[in-house]
Amino acid sequence: MLKIATVLFAAVSVAGLARAATITNKDADTAVLVVVEGESRMELAIPAGSSEQVCPSGCFITTPSGDRIGLEGGETVEIVNGSALIK
Repeated sequence: MLKIATVLFAAVSVAGLARAATITNKDADTAVLVVVEGESRMELAIPAGSSEQVCPSGCFITTPSGDRIGLEGGETVEIVNGSALIK
């Protein structure tokens, strides 16, 4: 029974990441985004050339340029010149 519960938990965890938005920082400097998910607010620093997965159940992000964008999960976002490009 424990094995079945472990497998189910792993499957649900992977499914959640599949719906998460992927944000890639294409700039030369670290990009600091503000991520608001429900009542939770956090700052997320993404180093140059790195990617992070966020917002598996939707959120709003504020980019370094001040743009505020709503994400549902599953999007691919690139940070270029401090602004977000959604692909």
